[in-house]
Amino acid sequence: METPAATADAPEGLDAALDACDGIEGPLLPILHRVQAAYGHIPDAAVPAIAARLNLGRAEVHGVISFYHDFRTTPPGRHVMKLCRSEACQALGADALAAHAEARLGVAMGETRGDGAVTLEPVYCLGLCACGPAAMVDGQPVGRSMPPGSTR
Repeated sequence: METPAATADAPEGLDAALDACDGIEGPLLPILHRVQAAYGHIPDAAVPAIAARLNLGRAEVHGVISFYHDFRTTPPGRHVMKLCRSEACQALGADALAAHAEARLGVAMGETRGDGAVTLEPVYCLGLCACGPAAMVDGQPVGRSMPPGSTR
């Protein structure tokens, strides 16, 4: 049951994401994915409205957001580079690649550059172990001996 206090500060258009998931079982993850797709991140102001709609505590919703690494609570840069930090990629030079990316892009791992141009994120397996060290740049996989745009 929605209350005006829970949705007063909610981002515009949030009700559409909530309404789209009415009647489905386990709607929290689909709602969070829709919200992130709409805003690029999950705004803090959306959490109370989501919690109220699903009859959950705000802490429970926040816990799910913070548990899954693909959800973000701040807007990403215009370009997002995800670098694999798993053991397989580390064995193939991921640490050196991460250091190079940080230096070249001027941003620390897990942060967005001050001008908003790029976000550099650690991820733990992109499923490209044979092509490691692997990365994903703006949703496109990139790995050793894997040309940009390839979808192996």
